[in-house]
Amino acid sequence: MNAAPQAEPPHGRVGDRLERAIEQRADVPGELTRGERALESEPAKRGSLRRTIFWLAISAVSLYLVAPSVIAAFGSWHQIERLSPAWLVAMAALQGAALFCLWVLQLLSLHDGRWQPVIASQLAGNALAKIAPGGGAMGTALQYRMLVEAGLKRGPVVAGLTAANLLAFGVVLALPVFAIPAILRGGVQRDLLNAAVAGLIVFVVLFVAGVVLLSSDRPLLWLGTQIQRVRNRLRRRAEPLSRLPQRLVGERDRIVGTLGPRWKRALAAALGRWGFDFGCLLAALRALDAVPRVGLVLLAFCAAQVLAQIPLTPGGLGFVEAGLTATLTLAGVPAGTAVVATFAYRLFAYWLQMPLGLVGLALQRAPAASARRAAGADPPAG
Repeated sequence: MNAAPQAEPPHGRVGDRLERAIEQRADVPGELTRGERALESEPAKRGSLRRTIFWLAISAVSLYLVAPSVIAAFGSWHQIERLSPAWLVAMAALQGAALFCLWVLQLLSLHDGRWQPVIASQLAGNALAKIAPGGGAMGTALQYRMLVEAGLKRGPVVAGLTAANLLAFGVVLALPVFAIPAILRGGVQRDLLNAAVAGLIVFVVLFVAGVVLLSSDRPLLWLGTQIQRVRNRLRRRAEPLSRLPQRLVGERDRIVGTLGPRWKRALAAALGRWGFDFGCLLAALRALDAVPRVGLVLLAFCAAQVLAQIPLTPGGLGFVEAGLTATLTLAGVPAGTAVVATFAYRLFAYWLQMPLGLVGLALQRAPAASARRAAGADPPAG
């Protein structure tokens, strides 16, 4: 008789989920396989129905646990009037710049040169990932399908999306390390210009460090060794890591091999993607007259991005709100202001990006529709 499966030990469950989420984010081919299976599954199939029920149950329980944070964030919607229209326009522009940098990164990674399929597929895939439970894989699979339908070859699409994901996620994981000097420096920036300059310095330093790590083995091996040592000490009851430095070198080689001589521009685009996104959060805080330390806000921002990777709710809904509000409060933002700032930031970074998926689908269909109209307008032969 088969032994019953052992229950997951209570120790380190959150850590295990975070590590699995990071593993899945780096494993784009695996994400594509899971996403394609989810997109192609028929509700009538028992296995598909069970998976759907499972993810809906997980999402429902997770949303119940974080419901107070979600309710508090939504309950602050009427306080959005505390932000002047000029600040709202600035936040929208910053999120638009973040999207543009992501499109540049993917364009460089795919080596195709056409903007339309990159923009259309990213908008649609991103919207699906924010709607479907555990939808990150489905969003990646939808983007892959749309790029292949647009005429890109399958192999380069997988390699390009992998390189872009690895580089973008590597940047957000590295940001907390380079936020430490800003924290140690101390002090509070009294206006947005000083705060933006402090944040810009962090991103410039990160670009220099990224160039070194992407072009040399020894610093990357040393960094991987230190991360592995710290992780194993913090998570003594989990299975120890043993080859993280070598894996980092392998993933670095994959990124550089895919990007070729464009890797410095891709690194700058990845930094811009998160830099403008972080600027949107800073603008929300400044619009509410909050003046916390930039280093602590950057740590709060990074924590929110990592929480968004936990595939328990669509787009980390609830977890991001709870984590960002709590960490902003720890950074010195009054609790009420932290809730409003979180809602304003998520309004542009999460909610308003969902309807953009329809724009992506329309862009995908536009060339075919134009071709049909042109064919219909041609006079009959003879």
